[in-house]
Amino acid sequence: MAKSKTIYFCRNCGHQSGKWIGKCPACGEWNTFEEEVISKPSAKDAGNIDKIITIPVAVQDVTSDTEKRIDTKSIELNRVLGGGLVKGSVVLFGGEPGIGKSTLLLQVALNIVGKKILYISGEESHQQIKMRADRIGINNDQCYLLNETFTDNIFNHAKEVTPDIIVIDSIQTLYTDLIDSSPGSISQIRETASQLQRYAKSTNIPVLLIGHITKDGQLAGPKVLEHMVDTVLQFEGDRHYGFRILRSVKNRFGSTSELGIYEMQSNGLREVTNPSEILLSQRDEIASGVAIAAMVEGQRPLLIETQALIGTAAYGTPQRSSTGFDLRRLNMMLAVIEKRSGFKLSTKDVFLNIAGGLKVDDPAIDIAVVAAIISSLEDVAIPANICFAGEIGLSGEIRAVSHVENRISEAEKLGFEKIVLSKYSLKNINLKRFTIEVIPVSKIMDVVDLLL
Repeated sequence: MAKSKTIYFCRNCGHQSGKWIGKCPACGEWNTFEEEVISKPSAKDAGNIDKIITIPVAVQDVTSDTEKRIDTKSIELNRVLGGGLVKGSVVLFGGEPGIGKSTLLLQVALNIVGKKILYISGEESHQQIKMRADRIGINNDQCYLLNETFTDNIFNHAKEVTPDIIVIDSIQTLYTDLIDSSPGSISQIRETASQLQRYAKSTNIPVLLIGHITKDGQLAGPKVLEHMVDTVLQFEGDRHYGFRILRSVKNRFGSTSELGIYEMQSNGLREVTNPSEILLSQRDEIASGVAIAAMVEGQRPLLIETQALIGTAAYGTPQRSSTGFDLRRLNMMLAVIEKRSGFKLSTKDVFLNIAGGLKVDDPAIDIAVVAAIISSLEDVAIPANICFAGEIGLSGEIRAVSHVENRISEAEKLGFEKIVLSKYSLKNINLKRFTIEVIPVSKIMDVVDLLL
């Protein structure tokens, strides 16, 4: 047996050292080194992965034909992945406990017909997975279940089953005998992920991994795990809401700006193909402080509801609270309103909320935020048939935004009669093909005159 030795690993970046160090020299973080016992790899082939002999190939000799992706039978997942699952890729799903990661991947595995799926779980038994599959209500005789955490056994079973897709729940439960530390440690996660990556690339079989996250919302394990995989998807959402959002944090084969929206139901996750209708609340009465913003996530237009509440500060120091919107940008918007339009907000409490539990970073929502604040301050309701899209600068100008035609089309499709846009966004756009009225504005006072 190989002689064991102790190595200190940085849990943030994976840097290793022979002794404990207070500050990591690689990433600069403090108190991140953890002691682990490792052993030298044995002479046998690690992970039972057949070695493939490769030779150098000239660039011009490589065929550049686009390989057909695997359809996951999920419109939202295909959108986030960039059109489907690339063969030989490694995809990592992260998210809070109980958010629905296992349900999502089991549902995807059951939905893919005509492909052989190997679903490996180190956390649940066959009976527990079967209970979830019965709740989802989908039958697939090509989906095989395996309870295993030892990587060598996983690769042996994969050779027997010859699957088209492998799902692993989760990467923190796997271990290899090349490392003496316990499953879930930094060295085990790094080594097992490396074996799975080599397996996916050598066999051209895509591997879907589920990863736990820390209390800070970061993927548990070394940062090198995110560098190893091809795609990192974040499954997020408030458990008090029914909606779940699938975001792409890293994607070597597609855009990182796309997002997919699901709704958690008793029979699994339902895809939300038209999220704008759900993100807009149904109100019997028109209230002040509510403005509709036409935002874009990636290539996908969304209409969301921006709510603002302005009150007099009771204790002298005004409160500034924001949910789903950057608080620093809110403070900037308040300063612009007070400087460029004359409204006094320095003694007012300001509360801002993005309906539906979304977190928004599209600058085009600025004009809707300002409209909601002015509406609540003056207690004047904004008509329900108007929406906004525009970025506001420090001088009070309304700046142009991208994907203007997509925003106009989405507002028109949902029955809005007017949309407020920056006049600088309307260059080279044929407005005659739209029935919705486009209102151009150039500065923040134009918005004030429109509302009041």
